[in-house]
Amino acid sequence: MPDLNRILSASAPLTLSSLPRGAQPLVLTDLARAAKQRAVFIAPDEAAMRSVAEAARFVAPEVEVLEMPAWDCLPYDRASPALTVSAARLSAMFRLQRPSSGSQLLVTTINAVLQRVLTPFRIRESVREFKPGMTIGHDSLAALLTRQGYSRTDTVIDHGEFAVRGSIVDIFPSSLEEGLRLDFFGDELESLRLFDTSTQRSTGRLDSHLLLPASEALLDEDSIKRFRSRYRELFGASATQDPLYEAISDGRRLAGMEHWLPLFEDKLSTVFDHFADDDIVVIDQSALAAAEERLSDIADYHEQRGRVAKSHG
Repeated sequence: MPDLNRILSASAPLTLSSLPRGAQPLVLTDLARAAKQRAVFIAPDEAAMRSVAEAARFVAPEVEVLEMPAWDCLPYDRASPALTVSAARLSAMFRLQRPSSGSQLLVTTINAVLQRVLTPFRIRESVREFKPGMTIGHDSLAALLTRQGYSRTDTVIDHGEFAVRGSIVDIFPSSLEEGLRLDFFGDELESLRLFDTSTQRSTGRLDSHLLLPASEALLDEDSIKRFRSRYRELFGASATQDPLYEAISDGRRLAGMEHWLPLFEDKLSTVFDHFADDDIVVIDQSALAAAEERLSDIADYHEQRGRVAKSHG
């Protein structure tokens, strides 16, 4: 086993050699326990991330294991990331902003690390607290949930969905493993209950809940204005006829809109901006090779784009 004291006191990057892949969860959970803040592991791909996370939960159930996957869709595809993927990412980023009462291990992938994300302030700003006694109209609540990326359905089954049934509003938040049932009397929230989405039966009560967004693309007044302005700058006046431009202008969500995240946000950050100064980051050697290959592909892509632009010029 590696010398944890040497790792914790290191002032420069270290290389952990001769470490079998099967021993990674043991070492990472030991680092999580010993770290002042948390341990972070960057895996080469999704399969490796899930394997380490599952094993870490088994060998160290007292350690809180967070998973932050990359989007499961191609760049600028006409498809949005799966709701479960967005839920896991937002939940992980939110938990990184809150002090942990125990040991914490974040497991992510190199693709997730290379992707720009919402800033820590934007994550905190997008949270809404619900507690009994607060007043909010059903129309206002439905509009809020839509802006936060929740999809309206008849019955809530998966993360990122909500349903309005008379005085009851069901939501499946990204931060919970069960659904959240809001029971209203008029516009006043009377109670918050958890429910099993498979049986729709209540399983417990909550005193309050901080609701996270279901999508990283947040549709508020400012983000819509930024998108409209920047989209016209990039594609000209004819862009106003584009279905994406029309949908966002109307405050409607469209599949694939998350790929245009830089046009919505005033500023984006990296995953590292969500880490604390004392976090211990472990990068799999295979992940470094994958990062170099991806950056090389991006450089080749931009070089080809430049040649095409010159030939047309």
